[in-house]
Amino acid sequence: MSRAVLRYGAPLGVGLLLLGAWQAAVTAYQVPSYLVPSPLTVLATLQQDWGLLSRSLAFTLAVTLAALLLAVLIGVATAFLFVQSRVIEASLFPYAVLLQVTPIVAIAPLIIIWVKNTSIALVVCATIVALFPIVSNTTLGLRSVDPGLLELFRLYGAGRWDTLVRLRVPGALPYFFAGLRVSAGLALIGAVVAEFVAGTGGTVSGLAYQILLSGLQLNIPRLFAALFLIAATGIVLSVLTALCARLALRRWHESELSPQ
Repeated sequence: MSRAVLRYGAPLGVGLLLLGAWQAAVTAYQVPSYLVPSPLTVLATLQQDWGLLSRSLAFTLAVTLAALLLAVLIGVATAFLFVQSRVIEASLFPYAVLLQVTPIVAIAPLIIIWVKNTSIALVVCATIVALFPIVSNTTLGLRSVDPGLLELFRLYGAGRWDTLVRLRVPGALPYFFAGLRVSAGLALIGAVVAEFVAGTGGTVSGLAYQILLSGLQLNIPRLFAALFLIAATGIVLSVLTALCARLALRRWHESELSPQ
């Protein structure tokens, strides 16, 4: 119970303290809402414009989840390919690094031009951003096996498939979930940045478009409300990935075992 209070209660307490300080500062100095709205004003705007913001949230979340799923599928498959041959890893891994270090704002306009469907283009951009942590962490996990256990598997005549499934994959799970937690946030960032570049609008648009439109209209409370939804989505994704890791590792891995 004390561990749960420390993990969840402490950040919540700090957040409430910061919100209280924000509200007090805005009220004390009478800051107009078109400059910095108070938390209560943002909350009221969120409730008032929920119909519009919820549709935008659903669009951004759909792009984020689709990109994260593609990043997991492509990243895990690539890591399995890398672990089969050092030659393949040495030949292809630099290109994975190249995708990671290339700013998405530089290649997003090209992807949006090449891919006619804007939603698919946004998913591709977000996938590129989220891919590298899955590839690098999963590859590291598949490589980081106990040499003694590896020799034991070889001694008992285990084939490459048995060694992969029974030794390398379980050992790589903590590394995979660490990469997944990073990629979840990067997928959200990639979706938002790609939509900023694309400038999508119309009947279906994401939170980034609402931020752009609110800035042009000087509707700063709605802008802050959209920012709040993006931040809250990132927190929820982080919590969900941590929960998945706990459910998968709590019975056997030391990172999730409760102290006695």
